[in-house]
Amino acid sequence: MQKILVVIDMQNDFIDGALGTLEAQAIVGDVVRKIQGYKGQKVFATRDTHEENYLETSEGRHLPVPHCIRGTKGWEIRQEVARALEEVGAEVIDKPAFGSEALGERLRKLAQKEEMEIELVGLCTDICVVSNALLIKAKIPETPIKVDASCCAGVTPESHDAALLTMKMCQIEL
Repeated sequence: MQKILVVIDMQNDFIDGALGTLEAQAIVGDVVRKIQGYKGQKVFATRDTHEENYLETSEGRHLPVPHCIRGTKGWEIRQEVARALEEVGAEVIDKPAFGSEALGERLRKLAQKEEMEIELVGLCTDICVVSNALLIKAKIPETPIKVDASCCAGVTPESHDAALLTMKMCQIEL
């Protein structure tokens, strides 16, 4: 069975930038080690990607904090995470929304070819991790999906826990 790692939005703005948290900063080393443990396996990473008109978008109106604007330092994947991703030959997918339709489709096509299990880590548990976990579950419901909670952080510890509970209720292994 092929094991696939999906690293969600380990970008500067979510770690210590515009939307950063101490909890996000605390998981960086664990995420790097997790990526290194997948050497020889498939690894994908998503990158939240907004344009200069972010505040005019639906997301921008609901969360009026410019972040992950394409080409900025905040948009970049954290240096040590990016290095680990490069070392394992990860495929990086830019996404303009919480969930990545492109990622889900890529994984669906892989699942048609071989049996696999998927593990997700990253930021933010309560927004993009849960969105992608549920999107993937909807695309390939028979594929085991798990989330390593120790390699995730939410906007708040409470919302992190709520997202984990939501995923557990939707048959995503924690």
